[in-house]
Amino acid sequence: MLKLVRTRTGRYLVVALVIAASAIAVYANHSWGNYHWARQSNPFTLKLGDNVSSQWDSYLATASNDWSASQVLNTTVVAGGVTNLRRCPITAGRVEICNTTYGNNGWLGVAGIAVSGSHITGAYVKMNDTYFNTAQYNTTAWRNLVMCQEVGHAFGLDHQDEDFNNTPLGTCMDYSSDPVPNQHPNSHDYQQLETIYSHLDSTTTVGATIGKAPQAMRDMDFAGPGQWGRLVRQSKDGGKSVYELDFGGGHKVFTFVTWTVEVAEQRRARHD
Repeated sequence: MLKLVRTRTGRYLVVALVIAASAIAVYANHSWGNYHWARQSNPFTLKLGDNVSSQWDSYLATASNDWSASQVLNTTVVAGGVTNLRRCPITAGRVEICNTTYGNNGWLGVAGIAVSGSHITGAYVKMNDTYFNTAQYNTTAWRNLVMCQEVGHAFGLDHQDEDFNNTPLGTCMDYSSDPVPNQHPNSHDYQQLETIYSHLDSTTTVGATIGKAPQAMRDMDFAGPGQWGRLVRQSKDGGKSVYELDFGGGHKVFTFVTWTVEVAEQRRARHD
């Protein structure tokens, strides 16, 4: 499991996680590093900005209701604040959720968090209609799984299981060739949230307004390798990659990519 190191200056990072149809590794504890929203009381309420089309509204509502069953976290769906769906830029203090046709780039959805030190300061989620408009992925099960999982990443959760061929764990924080059992969180997801948010902070980033990141960072859409920067890690099977983009002054972007089965197979073939 990759552990990210915060910058010495404590300046902003943006951490992005891309999901598709395969992955690797199983996590008994599946927090995303030590990243969490700063808040002074529990439960706290996090706004989910609705920038999605009517076809996605019910899936966003389901994810919001599912995650609000946590003892430490509530979510509420509010009007979105995004005008450019392709970039779906981060808004401080909340999660922006977007959908559009992002292209045949190998990922179904992407989630990113902006952090300052260990505190999440904003997040975004993208749903890739290029794939969800196809018969393979245009199903209730796939839409529920990906929406639930991407929103879960915005809270600081990682995957419980990243082996695409393992038996489904019954959680949306799992990769599986069968999405039907994995459409909602399970008890371990809620327990992990309680662990992540077991302490309180002296300040809050929920609903807060922070200083702007560099213009270059705000202009990026992080849609593919051309925007991801330097490859710093790749799994042996080619299914997962990590990229780093350094904007200077302590500002960086880490992009975590889990490729489709087809892409991973192509990489394995080249490696062999």
